[in-house]
Amino acid sequence: MPTPHDSSAVRLNYPTAQFMTSAPTLALCPDDTGAEVAFAGRSNAGKSSAINALTQQKALARTSRTPGRTQLINFFSVMNDEACRLVDLPGYGYAKVPETVKLEWQQHMSDYLRGRFSLRGLVLLMDVRHPLTEFDQMMLGFADQRDMPVHILLTKADKLKKGPANAALQQVRSRLKGWEDLVSVQLFSSLKRDGVDTLAQRLDQWLKTPQ
Repeated sequence: MPTPHDSSAVRLNYPTAQFMTSAPTLALCPDDTGAEVAFAGRSNAGKSSAINALTQQKALARTSRTPGRTQLINFFSVMNDEACRLVDLPGYGYAKVPETVKLEWQQHMSDYLRGRFSLRGLVLLMDVRHPLTEFDQMMLGFADQRDMPVHILLTKADKLKKGPANAALQQVRSRLKGWEDLVSVQLFSSLKRDGVDTLAQRLDQWLKTPQ
């Protein structure tokens, strides 16, 4: 029988995802073994909603009307295998917290992205109407330093008509020209579940590939 990391397995079953633990720092994260994919984005980019859409669960990742609620590094196991993980990183940007706390979050994310051996790829979420903010470019810079692949979700695509949404997609691809070997981009709507299958296929590629 194929295991979750066996390339012969057809698809990973993301609806089986379960909460493992939360960690405030890299040092308190689970053992750095197996494979994991991290989700990052500004506090209003729809990160938790995207994880919930992927896993077909309403409240696996916490969502809130108050941006910035995710303040810890949250780990979720897939298919009852703690060596196969999804990671929800702290949101950044609009949280009503002191600047010193924001800077501390930023340092923890930097430590995690630079020092986590089991991290196979980064899913970077951007509101399709406001892509490539200063935060987004900072995260791309962290990934570039590690030669780590990034898959960009242009979220809330349902807020735009098809033409403007596709134009935004092409604009982001144009601005990232030259990074095609590491960065891929897609439109995504948690509300309509548009793009979920494409995201799952990319995660499969990362999580099922031996290190």
